[in-house]
Amino acid sequence: MGLQHEKDNPVFPNLCIYLLEKDQERQNYLKQVLAFVDGEILNIDGPEKVVEQVGASQNGCIAVMLGSGFQGNERENLLKQLADENPAIPVFQIFDDAEGIPEKADGFPNVIGNLKLPTHYDDLMALAHKAQVFRESHSQSGPKSRPVELFRSLSGSSRATRQVNKMIEQVADSDATVLILGESGTGKEVVARKLHFHSVRRGKPFAPVNCGAIPADLLESELFGHEKGAFTGAISARQGRFEMAEGGTLFLDEIGDMSMPMQVKLLRVLQERTFERVGSNKTIPCNVRIIAATHRNLESAITNGDFREDLYYRLNVFPIDMPPLRDRVEDIPVLVNDLIYRIEHEKRGSVRLTPAAIAGLSHYRWPGNVRELANLMERLAILHPYGVVDVNDLPEKFKPAGNLMDTVQLPDVSLSGDEPGTTVTAPRLPSDGLDLKAHLNTLEQSLIQQALDESDGIVAHAAKRLHMRRTTLVEKLRKYGLQRQSESTGI
Repeated sequence: MGLQHEKDNPVFPNLCIYLLEKDQERQNYLKQVLAFVDGEILNIDGPEKVVEQVGASQNGCIAVMLGSGFQGNERENLLKQLADENPAIPVFQIFDDAEGIPEKADGFPNVIGNLKLPTHYDDLMALAHKAQVFRESHSQSGPKSRPVELFRSLSGSSRATRQVNKMIEQVADSDATVLILGESGTGKEVVARKLHFHSVRRGKPFAPVNCGAIPADLLESELFGHEKGAFTGAISARQGRFEMAEGGTLFLDEIGDMSMPMQVKLLRVLQERTFERVGSNKTIPCNVRIIAATHRNLESAITNGDFREDLYYRLNVFPIDMPPLRDRVEDIPVLVNDLIYRIEHEKRGSVRLTPAAIAGLSHYRWPGNVRELANLMERLAILHPYGVVDVNDLPEKFKPAGNLMDTVQLPDVSLSGDEPGTTVTAPRLPSDGLDLKAHLNTLEQSLIQQALDESDGIVAHAAKRLHMRRTTLVEKLRKYGLQRQSESTGI
């Protein structure tokens, strides 16, 4: 049925691929290829059996290889059967130079790529990684079952993020006015929504208003509503955001851009908890919680005469400062995972990043903060659909300058007794602690690089020095984005 694979494959513990191929010589070749990476091929005789085999999914195979023997309507019907019966299993097509690249599989999103024969290790493993990502993103279990409310949270475990979350917990259940300060793209609306989500007003509306995006002459009507005939174009009465948010939360974003006349009217509402629609003298009581946000320095705006001091003190009851992403780079891995989940949840594809790519992103300054990171993840999902992005695949401006290993500093953890026969003492933990996982990864990268240097870049020799299998070392090279200098990876 196929060659047996070892149980200790570090990346694919059960690398198994279904094969639909009529040519016996190709079958044998592909079996040898999979055996090299400790995997196996399961041959399926014809299209009438593939749906039954794949639909059962008892063998844990991650993909289907489709040979060139299936063409025209036979091929199209087979792809349709696979997509209908098991859309979560990906398909890639195989070809050689004599045949040319197979025709496109438009309308079949489960066809994820092509594999040229004879193949190379990197090409095969890239498709295997892509297939694995495709399977994970279409799975109904695991991370996909996380609640959508998770996106209302502030992701990360850095000290700055923990402090913001603590402040949110402290003020969420009160009706105190909150002023959220921070650069554009730091997630101020995320904080506002989390405050509402964890408050007693959770079951009532959350009404956001961008004060900087609405012209000053229309903002009053947007906030307070208007009566029919109140102004030209007011052909009917309309509720404002204060009425829409009754019992809930009104989020005033970019309040620093509000005009001075509107600041006066807003101050009156905050003081008296009543308002009138435009064109009406009827007083309407309101029961809303106000959360405001701005990227501007309001104290400087007060000095310049652009913001009312009395309104500032009304809003600044409980200030929350949002840290920029460059000050909490420890949160990037968590944010990347959450952003990928959002892309998958919205059925816009998927992508994965290697540890080296994530480490590279931590060296970027992020002037656009989390919004810029979200845009990057969406771009990568388009450029590398269901692919695995390494540090060299990142857009140029996100790549770290020079060798990534040169930018990673090891904590001051020393070992004595380097020479054989001497006593080795326990490593000294720095007084301020260290990130153990990051330290071990960095140490592993350093030792691998040394082994490669001492072996003139020959992976097989470096693997012997490190007492590991060649395929394991190749995967670690991919994981850390280290460059092999001289060994061919042809299979």
